[in-house]
Amino acid sequence: MSRPTGRVLTLLELLQSGGTRTIAELADRLGVEGRTVRRYVDQLLDLGVPVEAVRGRYGGYRLARGHRLPPLMLNDDEALAVLLGLVAGRRAGLGAAAGTASETAAAKIRRVLPPALARRLDAVQESLAFTRPSDRTAAPDTGTLLTLADAVRHRRPVSFRYGDREGRRTDRTLHPYGIVSHSGRWYVTGEDTGVGENRTFRLDRITDARTLPGSFETPAGPGPAERVLSGFAAAPYRHEVTLRIHGTVEQIRARFPASIATVDGPADADDPAAERWHRVEMRAERLDWLPALLASLDRPFAIERPDELRALVLGLADRLAEGARRPPTV
Repeated sequence: MSRPTGRVLTLLELLQSGGTRTIAELADRLGVEGRTVRRYVDQLLDLGVPVEAVRGRYGGYRLARGHRLPPLMLNDDEALAVLLGLVAGRRAGLGAAAGTASETAAAKIRRVLPPALARRLDAVQESLAFTRPSDRTAAPDTGTLLTLADAVRHRRPVSFRYGDREGRRTDRTLHPYGIVSHSGRWYVTGEDTGVGENRTFRLDRITDARTLPGSFETPAGPGPAERVLSGFAAAPYRHEVTLRIHGTVEQIRARFPASIATVDGPADADDPAAERWHRVEMRAERLDWLPALLASLDRPFAIERPDELRALVLGLADRLAEGARRPPTV
């Protein structure tokens, strides 16, 4: 690469870092005179890079918003951050929102990397392991995601058609508070104006989303992620379970996260390590997984309801006691 070409690319990198750069500053960084900086800017304009001049005492040059993405120049750390972000998003099921876009973007970056750096990044990717790869393919439509995100940002109502788990479709109007990604799925939460209550909707079941006139105020209280998780815990299922567990909120949450249960109160503000009795409520389609979960909690507990759970816990306790008494020679 010739020195002038190298300086042109350095100029582009300086402009990409943001803000307005004075001609004097650019000339000093590039080791050239001011008229040479102007010539380099003309070369960038010839290449289609949207550089605009800013007049005035503090004027200079800056990148304008253009219809094309300017060439990117990444150092080793930046390239690693971008590729790891794409890989992690794809492994977590988040890349599905844009189809194969994350794969093609990673491939394009990989092709232009210097061979030595490319080999090092390949080694990093090959050594990665993910404990909970998502096997779900319920990806939202990109247009739907962008429409809802814009409505959240500008506090605009949205209307859409929604299909429930039985395939029934209804028209909804929502004041969206936020978008949440959880366990490989995308959700939008907000006030369903048709019923006047907070609701959570899966984005992959939404069609025909459009922004409506008007605006709304986001209420104080839990954030979008907490609303989604608490909604999961309160969803209608076959069994309603109420427990009393002695311990701290942190100890209880270690086995009963917000996505499956509600805990009746916060930890003691003066002494977060203080232990007391908490009421824990949840809904479940099946109860057979709860006895082992209660055993793993290793905290005093009492079952308020249902009686079927009490019987299952006693059955597990009997089997464990029998196994502990059984001689090893059997």
